[in-house]
Amino acid sequence: MTLILQLITSFFASAAFVVIFNAPRRTLLQCGLSGMLGWAAYYLLAPRIDTIFATVTATFIIGVISQFFARIYKKPVIIFSVAGIIPLVPGGLAYDAMRRFVENNYYAAVQLAAQAFLISGSIAIGLVISEVLNQLIRKIPIRVPNRLRNK
Repeated sequence: MTLILQLITSFFASAAFVVIFNAPRRTLLQCGLSGMLGWAAYYLLAPRIDTIFATVTATFIIGVISQFFARIYKKPVIIFSVAGIIPLVPGGLAYDAMRRFVENNYYAAVQLAAQAFLISGSIAIGLVISEVLNQLIRKIPIRVPNRLRNK
């Protein structure tokens, strides 16, 4: 039951982000799906592996899904990828870090800020890896035999 609630919440968070920032309304469902699938990957991986690696993996999945949606719906990749990473952004962690700074609890604040920084960096790394793989796949030449070319 918790997984279903997590999926629904992440879908609506991603879709609401699209509405707030005036992305094309026709992409609402796809943006919600990319956020939901990315969060599902993170939610299922985080208990088994480190949070940073779970975030990289989930963001990579979001990047691949975004590339797929961009090709199918002929829209920029950034629409789907930015909306997809919204559930993964460590906003609560950054808030807690700043709160600890204000409370003069510097040791906890630095720990939380470092963790938020690492998660943010892992989001960037996951998107970069998916883009690099996409570029490599596009550059692979497809050789069609001559007998099939003439048909």
